[in-house]
Amino acid sequence: MKDLNAYTPGGRGNGRLAKNIILGVIVFFSFAVYAQAQEIDILIKNGHVFDPKNNIDGILDISISDGKIDQVAQGIDTAHAKKVIDATGLYVCPGLIDIHTHVFVGTKANRFADGNNSLSPDDFSFKAGVTTVVDAGTSGWQNFPLFKSQVIDESKTRILAFLNIVGTGMTGDSLQNDLNGMDAEKTAEVIQEYADLIVGVKIGHFEGETWTPFDRAIEAAAMTSRPLFVECHLPQYTLQDQLDRMRPGDIITHSFENISERAPVVNTDGKVLPYVHEAKEKGILFDVGHGGSGFWFNQAIPAFRQGLWPDSFGTDLHRFSMNAGMKDMLNLMSKFLNMGMPLQEVLLRGSWNPAKAINREDLGNLSVGAVADIAILSIKKGKFGFVDARNNRIEGDRKLEAELTIRAGKIVWDLNGISARKYE
Repeated sequence: MKDLNAYTPGGRGNGRLAKNIILGVIVFFSFAVYAQAQEIDILIKNGHVFDPKNNIDGILDISISDGKIDQVAQGIDTAHAKKVIDATGLYVCPGLIDIHTHVFVGTKANRFADGNNSLSPDDFSFKAGVTTVVDAGTSGWQNFPLFKSQVIDESKTRILAFLNIVGTGMTGDSLQNDLNGMDAEKTAEVIQEYADLIVGVKIGHFEGETWTPFDRAIEAAAMTSRPLFVECHLPQYTLQDQLDRMRPGDIITHSFENISERAPVVNTDGKVLPYVHEAKEKGILFDVGHGGSGFWFNQAIPAFRQGLWPDSFGTDLHRFSMNAGMKDMLNLMSKFLNMGMPLQEVLLRGSWNPAKAINREDLGNLSVGAVADIAILSIKKGKFGFVDARNNRIEGDRKLEAELTIRAGKIVWDLNGISARKYE
């Protein structure tokens, strides 16, 4: 029989209960004092914090300790901060995610990787507020280990990848058309071996007539529960054909190009084609994929005005696109800002949306405990010009600029020295 006195006031268990309460209070306050006293590596003060995952959109502070986000709150004490950054008048958002790049460099076995097209990511990512890039199929199942050891492991930028269904990746020669190298099972095996790095399967640049590469890419994506990333802009694969075969969650890139061989999203009357709306409603994701030829204002502007907004701002970053109309991810985002997209929607498509698209919801947010990948952005006001892939220009009065970028709790870009000591 239970001793009821142990649970009633005045019973012999009351003293033990009181001791437990006192002990609990002591532990609580001891932890509180410890938490308050522990050092903060970086404290960002008074910035406009935008974190769509956590529905945050307002003036707050962010503290960073041991490479992780420690607090997101108002009025965090500066007393124990090693470095304080005043972000007054600036936007603080998750580090940007560029889901369409080419960064496999350094091997003569690959046209994009021999230095002709691909870029070293650290040279270009941080100055645009980008902390994560996804390589769009420059490597395949045969050479991804080389890509990992040679580039991914050696870079400060977080590099993920869509694995090309072509075993050798983007070689730019007849190997891209060799069906024998397009092996769904081997592609799936490599994805499973490097599951933390490979986020999907890529199909593109095939010049034959058969749908076999497309089907094998879908098969590999299905076997590994990953999205298909579609970059086919060749005449044998019309846009409607591709969209009909794609599944919800798959991604089409170069969404606003107007190459004559492939049906564009907007017809000659300036109307978004019905099958494009149907694909969007089905759950297919539309990535910009600007690149050197993948973004035309005569497609993007009417599509935007009719509600066809991109889900992500993949840049198709390579050596030539970054020296042409595309330039960098913030320039691309600024185009849509000046086309009329609200700032919050622009930032959403640069951070949380792409994180969800590649099933990496540990990224693209400022949750407490998340890795501290942060972009601090300014909005410059003035007269600016923005150029598409066909050398057409629109003018705008706002432009996004990366003031400071933090990757895994370390400052990796500081445009105007807002984190530096003032020289006396």
